[in-house]
Amino acid sequence: MQQQNQQQQQTQSGLPQVKGPEMNDRDRINDMLSMEKYMTTAYNTAVNEMVDQQLYQTQMNILTELHQCQRDLFTLMQQKGWYKTDPADMKHVAETAQKFNNYRTQFPYS
Repeated sequence: MQQQNQQQQQTQSGLPQVKGPEMNDRDRINDMLSMEKYMTTAYNTAVNEMVDQQLYQTQMNILTELHQCQRDLFTLMQQKGWYKTDPADMKHVAETAQKFNNYRTQFPYS
């Protein structure tokens, strides 16, 4: 009852409503995206250390599907305005590219 009164007061005052403990669509999709990120990290490690070629290829196929699922969830969240990204500053992009090119000269197999 008290929470209901608080929500009514916030609505009347123009303040944002307090979210309850229940999960909404945004929470669920965000949870799925987090899980996909975790799984791709684990599969990346497994694939990097895979010895058997057939098992390696199977794991790579799964990893590719996981990356696509992660991308689809990211795109959905962005379309709904739930995952905000800032446009890249071209000066910063150029500086980072130059920094990488400088590092590249230090690689033993470049």
